[in-house]
Amino acid sequence: MYENYSSLKIITRRIAVIVIGLLALPIMLLRDDRARFYSYLHRVWCKTSQKPVWLAQAEAAGRDIW
Repeated sequence: MYENYSSLKIITRRIAVIVIGLLALPIMLLRDDRARFYSYLHRVWCKTSQKPVWLAQAEAAGRDIW
């Protein structure tokens, strides 16, 4: 149902995240919303398929603990 990304696409996305994160670092150090920005970059880093990151993480965690 969901298509996995190729290794080249995953590596390209991760390199882009590193470059954008490093270029934005001097600006983001002065902003209050830097956590939201870097949280977004983390979601981009973790994405390896068309499946939403939250769904992939929920499936990897297994069932809820009550």
